[in-house]
Amino acid sequence: MPDHAPTLQLIGVAALAVAAVAWTVVLVRLLRLLRRTGRAGTGRGRNVRRPAARLPALPRQNRVGPPLEAVELTPAEQDAFAGLVRQLAGG
Repeated sequence: MPDHAPTLQLIGVAALAVAAVAWTVVLVRLLRLLRRTGRAGTGRGRNVRRPAARLPALPRQNRVGPPLEAVELTPAEQDAFAGLVRQLAGG
């Protein structure tokens, strides 16, 4: 046991090492079980996805966004905007 390491620190390192080994063992066993039963992923190489169930309490959502808005700028506003862009661009 190193003299410069406190006892609690050594116990903590040992506990972390035991936890890492236990986690690895459980993960390996789980992966082997899933591979053996063929239940890993979506099953036997097919990409099967069920459609999401519609919730009756929620209103139907529109697929389109709000209408686009456009505003014509006066020449003075265009000049002010161009000046702002130049100022933000640093030149």
